[in-house]
Order: sequence, then structure tokens, then C-alpha cells
Amino acid sequence: MNPQIEQALKASIHEYSLANNQKSDVFSRRILEAFKIDKPYLEKVEYLDRVFDDFIHFDDLREIFFDLLLINFFTVDAEKLEADYLESPEWERIEDQTIDRGTELLNVLLYLRECKDEKISPELDDFLKEFLLVEEDEFQDEYRIYEPFIENQILVDSDFEGIAAVAGKLDPDQEVADLFYPVMCFFSEPEPTEQQFDSYVKSSRNKSFDAAILALIVAYNQS
Repeated sequence: MNPQIEQALKASIHEYSLANNQKSDVFSRRILEAFKIDKPYLEKVEYLDRVFDDFIHFDDLREIFFDLLLINFFTVDAEKLEADYLESPEWERIEDQTIDRGTELLNVLLYLRECKDEKISPELDDFLKEFLLVEEDEFQDEYRIYEPFIENQILVDSDFEGIAAVAGKLDPDQEVADLFYPVMCFFSEPEPTEQQFDSYVKSSRNKSFDAAILALIVAYNQS
């Protein structure tokens, strides 16, 4: 298992369970098993879903952890397969079967991985323009999806309360609505202190989810 993914998982589960005053030892162990079992990718997805079905009070994290499972596959499992596996008909079938799974957090995590490889600091403007290419004509789907971030880039210089105020006005049907607050806050403060994290949670309208997502991103970025 990718150690970066493992740290992100543990941090996310810890903050989610802390915010909800829940025990998470068994859930955490089962989730880690889903990532570590030596099975084909779709069987890992099935195992992950069974864990969430058994621990339905953690269900808010299901699609987020699907993103992590996919990155773990790219960085660990795919290395054991043929070099062109991700271009094979088999992988194409897997993509078709899971096309509706996951969230836009995947792009953030892939961007952070690229930042680490290139030894650069993550910045919202760089993420939007250089990674997602939202200014290019052929990437207008990305522009549409990430429009709340594009229109509110100035918020990276705001405090958490200001970001939360804008997040609360977003159309809940927008694809990045749930992720806007934690992702924008990360780009505003990539390495929050404990006091800053507490302030972030205090300003949140969905404390357990937002705490889990920011903890995940920060841990992933620092690992």
C-alpha cells in the first residue's frame, strides 16, 4: 500500500470519527484491508463497498475513499502489471464500470502528486490553469466543473469564515459544492496549525465531512 495514501486515510478517519464522537478502530482496520488485499482492482472496490455497507455511518467518505483506492492502484498495483495495462481493453472495461464513481478530489490529489514530483508548492492558480487547463478551449468541461473555484480565486487570501460564507451560497447540485470549502481552505493554508484547523472546523457547515477532507489532503500533501 502506498504510505502516502495510508497516512491520508488514517488522518481522514480520525478527524471524521472525532467530529462525530464515534469509534473507528474496526472500520479503519477493514478499510486498510480493502487497500492491502492482493486482489484485482474491481474486487478491491467490492470489498471497499462492503466495508461501507457494514459501517453506514461513515458513508459520506465512500466516494472519497474510492478516489484514494484508485490512486493506490495507479501507484502500487499497476506497477505489478504489464507496462501498457492502463491502455488495455480490460482497463477500459473497468473504467466503463466505474465511470460514475469517485469525486473531483481525485484531480486535487493527482495535482499534489505532480507537485511533489516537480518539487513545487501547490497553488490554486497553478492547479486550475496548468493542471486542469481550464483556459484551453478543449477543456471547457473542466472550466464548467471548477467554475466556483475560478470565480472565487481571491478567497485564497481570505480567512476560513469568509470561505465558508461563499461555500454556503453555492448551488448544492454543482459537482464541487461539497469539496469547495475544504479544497479552497487547503489552498489558502496548506499546512494549518492545530488552532487553525479548529477554526476551520468551527466555520464549517458540515463539520465531520469537512474535517475529514482537509485532514486527508493535508496528510497526503505532507507524506
